[in-house]
Amino acid sequence: MNNNTGTPVTVIGLGLMGQALAGAFLKAGHPTTVWNRTTSKADQLVAEGALLAPTAGDALKAGSLTIICVTDYQAMHELLGGSDIELHGTTLINLTSGASAQAREAAQWAEQRGAHYLDGAIMAIPPAIGTAEALILHSGPQSDFEAHKSTLDALGTVTYLGADHGLASLYDVAGLAMMWSVLNAWLQGTALLRTAGVDAATYAPFAQQIAAGVAEWLPGYAEQIDSDSFPAEVSALETDARAMAHLIEESEAVGVNAELPKLIKAIADRSIAAGHGGEQYPVLIEEFGKPRD
Repeated sequence: MNNNTGTPVTVIGLGLMGQALAGAFLKAGHPTTVWNRTTSKADQLVAEGALLAPTAGDALKAGSLTIICVTDYQAMHELLGGSDIELHGTTLINLTSGASAQAREAAQWAEQRGAHYLDGAIMAIPPAIGTAEALILHSGPQSDFEAHKSTLDALGTVTYLGADHGLASLYDVAGLAMMWSVLNAWLQGTALLRTAGVDAATYAPFAQQIAAGVAEWLPGYAEQIDSDSFPAEVSALETDARAMAHLIEESEAVGVNAELPKLIKAIADRSIAAGHGGEQYPVLIEEFGKPRD
């Protein structure tokens, strides 16, 4: 059993991620109380030194800092919304995935009950928790974050985004947009090259080089977006659209799905029709910023 002498922490929700969070706190020397509807999920943690609380209410009373990692926001409200649950004076850090509006509503709900509330997002898989590779995002009052940062450091690289409770959720989905876009682009290229007998492993290093090169453009492109000025310093959008047409034509010629490049070209064509063909690619932010049925 660990000789835990750090700040007491409670973890509610012991799925794979909740177990990893509790395990990281234990390893860092924090007395850790856990609770889960299915109590058997706590067995390994108890063997490592955690205390299993009989109820969620008892778990909350064990310390001033409670980490919530459950299925969704509705599950959180069901667990903590009962009249027998006392939230006054505690700090809740909700690492449950959800929408930014839900995060803001949850913050208001918690604060009305006398709790401090931070919303968060975990940009990592369970085995990475407790290492520097695990990025944990937090949003809400900075004073609440700073008060517990030294404890939260046990989980990985903890980051504060701002006072708006919805920021962690928005960063989460923005990260997913990046992840899926990069992977989908790689799959498109892999499908093209496989028609010529090139396997994915051979193409992957080249794709990594291209992805890294494009990533270098982002700070400069961000300056254009923030200043709302898009001079064609590298390439005009109408030139990029011709390259998109070439990608579509090649995909169709070799029998590869062209839906993705057609979608991107349709967005570019709308921007060109609006008079932005002579500007640089980031001008498409205007199209991405519009809702579309």
